Amino acid sequence: MQTQQERKLIVTENLTKSVKTADGFLQILSNINLQVEYGETIAVTGESGSGKSTLISLLAGLDTPTAGTITVDGFTLTRMDEDGRATLRNRLIGFVFQSFQLLQGLTALENVMLPLELRGDKHAKDTAVAFLDRVGLSGRLKHTPRQLSGGEQQRVALARAFATKPALLFADEPTGNLDSNTGAKVIDLLFELNKENNTTLILVTHDQALAHRCGRTIKLTAGRMS
Repeated sequence: MQTQQERKLIVTENLTKSVKTADGFLQILSNINLQVEYGETIAVTGESGSGKSTLISLLAGLDTPTAGTITVDGFTLTRMDEDGRATLRNRLIGFVFQSFQLLQGLTALENVMLPLELRGDKHAKDTAVAFLDRVGLSGRLKHTPRQLSGGEQQRVALARAFATKPALLFADEPTGNLDSNTGAKVIDLLFELNKENNTTLILVTHDQALAHRCGRTIKLTAGRMS
């Protein structure tokens, strides 16, 4: 069996995605061949509609390709059913979204605890408290998202994403709903947490300055890597 050092975290071969429309088939991604090493930081850039979010959805097993294969940590997603992909996501993958995606009826603490509890983690509360303290929100544990600013909500989302110690983190325009000053602080925190936890980061962004903070940039043009 290959060791982690010998195999890649992600490998795609001729990854293609098209959808049926009233006018026929629309090609969203075409023949994407990608390899991602453990511990890499990668920016995915491109114009709106270039296929960035579709690529992330495919790599995370949230969507299935029309053709081609995807292997994540040695597991071939394209051979797995939805339950199998969900199990792999729960074990390996974290997400940070532009719109925070916090559950409005739960407190900050409960939002961070939830994925840990779904794993059966007996120390979910202690872990969640520690990560919320790490992102500077120890005084906001009992606040719901409506009682938090946008920057605070995104810090809760960061705590939730990293609390499960994912091998792979997808961040899709994580500062898109934040002002520039707040966004800069959130990004600094994201890279700090990523380094501390040795997570592989794939970051979708239109911000070239942010992309340059990553070790490598993948540019999509009309669904193709360029």
